Amino acid sequence: MSVENNLKALGITLPAAPAAVAAYAPWIRVGNLVITSGQLPWDGDTLGFTGKLGDELNEEQGYQAARLCAINAIAQLKAAVGKLDLIRQIVRLEGNVHSAPGFRGHPQVLNGASDLFNQTFGDRGRHTRTALGINEMPLDAPVQLSVWAEVLTGAEDTQPP
Repeated sequence: MSVENNLKALGITLPAAPAAVAAYAPWIRVGNLVITSGQLPWDGDTLGFTGKLGDELNEEQGYQAARLCAINAIAQLKAAVGKLDLIRQIVRLEGNVHSAPGFRGHPQVLNGASDLFNQTFGDRGRHTRTALGINEMPLDAPVQLSVWAEVLTGAEDTQPP
C-alpha cells in the first residue's frame, strides 16, 4: 500500500506544509537527505496544543501534539519530494518536549510521532530518535519535531519556498 493510501486509511488529510515563522527554511535537501526544521503542532493557522507537559498538558495530550507535529513533518517531506513514496527511509526524529519540572514521559510523548511514521511508512518508517525535555519552547508549543529522511535516487530535486 502506498504512503498516501496509508494516510487515507488512518483518516489523515495532509495540510499544506507550514511556512517558516522566522528566518529559516522549512526543509532543506542535501544529496539524498531531506531534513525538516522543527515542526510544531500546527492545526491550520493555530497551534493545536500549547503548554508544558506535566503541568498544563498530560502525556496523552503530548502524544497527540507529537502526532500533529509528525503530520506537519510529513507535509514538509511531501513538499520536498513531491510523492511520499519517494521516501526510502525515515532516518531520524529529533524531538523536544516542553516539560514542567519532574516530567519524565518524553519517550511516551514522542511515540505519537514515531507510531505515526511507522504506521504510515511501514518498515521505511523505523528510525533513530532523540527525546529531550526543555524548559521553554517557541510559541509555548508542547512539542517540536525535526525529521531526517532518505530520498530515493533520482527523486525530484526541489527547493524550499
